[in-house]
Amino acid sequence: MEKQENTQSWQSLAFVWAGAMICVPSLMIGGTLVSGMSFMQTLLVGFIGYGVIVLLMILQGMQGADLHKPTVSMASQVFGKVGSQKVISIILMIACLGWFGIQANVCGQAFTTFLATYNIDFPVQLSSLLWGIIMLVSALYGIKFLNILNYVAVPILIATCIYGVVVSIGDSQTTSIFSYQGSGSVDVMSGLAITIGSFALGAVIAGDYSQYSASRKDVIKAATLGILPSGVLMIAVGAILTITAGTADIAQVFMSIGSPILGVVALILATWTTNAVNAFSGGLALIHVFDIPKEKEKLAVGISGGIGTILAVVGILNYFVPIMSVLSAMVPAVAGVMIASYWIVQKGDAARWSPVEGMNWLGIISWLIGAIIAGIPVILSFFPSLPQLPNQPLIGIVLSFISYLIGNRLFVKQEKQQMKSELGE
Repeated sequence: MEKQENTQSWQSLAFVWAGAMICVPSLMIGGTLVSGMSFMQTLLVGFIGYGVIVLLMILQGMQGADLHKPTVSMASQVFGKVGSQKVISIILMIACLGWFGIQANVCGQAFTTFLATYNIDFPVQLSSLLWGIIMLVSALYGIKFLNILNYVAVPILIATCIYGVVVSIGDSQTTSIFSYQGSGSVDVMSGLAITIGSFALGAVIAGDYSQYSASRKDVIKAATLGILPSGVLMIAVGAILTITAGTADIAQVFMSIGSPILGVVALILATWTTNAVNAFSGGLALIHVFDIPKEKEKLAVGISGGIGTILAVVGILNYFVPIMSVLSAMVPAVAGVMIASYWIVQKGDAARWSPVEGMNWLGIISWLIGAIIAGIPVILSFFPSLPQLPNQPLIGIVLSFISYLIGNRLFVKQEKQQMKSELGE
């Protein structure tokens, strides 16, 4: 009886994933990619990037369905109970703070651009500060209201996108879109890093949502049909709007759709509702990272949103590509370690899984090896005078995967042999 109550259909999980993809950042990725490559390359890179995400989600999600546990609990085997909380929480905190800043910055730019159409000069920094504070206050006191607002915001965003595409295609030849060639400033590997980085966190924490799935097949269907169609569609929409608007600036794109009021309302609502969740989740992650007492939850949420607002004011949106690249280096490496442990060492057998007390340094060091080495090209990109390395978005997950398997063979085997010899004595 309990299993029935806790079981969710693959269709409902697919809708959750599809809903996560229908957002402003997905449009921004389409615009960013197509500004530097052709329209057809943009679609291909989007498909491959989200294909990698789906593969990670399936492996992580099936583990969640097998164990019926959320990601932090699943990771307690490979990172240790304390280590899993710290590692997952650090990544959540960084991602949420970054996304809060980006979304508040997008909202601020949209509002400034909107006012400029009426010859009102309102600095982007001040606009980003204003909306960052509004979003933060909403996160502190209006979660229930924002949940209702979310049901309004998503349909408005979808309707605006459909309207924008219809108007755009009506104003230009369809062939000009398909034959569009970008500036060549974004190569395939950088494009994959941007795409994978945009939803890498969702892939790692897939177990949080699939822990009530009835079977592994349901996880596969939900991830594939929930992510790929909606993700590639949103990239295509973002690309088409960018091509026809002649700019990758998402605020300018929406202002040029034909109805500035509709554009600014859609962007503000969509970023507002998402950012309340970013501030709240960032605050909870902050609590776990720094062991802040639970009763100070509102203070943690306030600090999280405050840092995000500062990032918006300093123009974090200008670093959208590097941030996505950093996330594509750090986050998949977590999945690399977890996949190596569950699917290779434990052979995908839930009966072999067991949590480890404290810190499991083998898992943590394996993650750091993948994350740091994958992050080096991104860090070097901030310093053009230094020698540059090509960005390989999947190197982190591969290195962490291999590091864990080698470490497990060397150290865990030695420990077992030592225990046997001690018992023999």
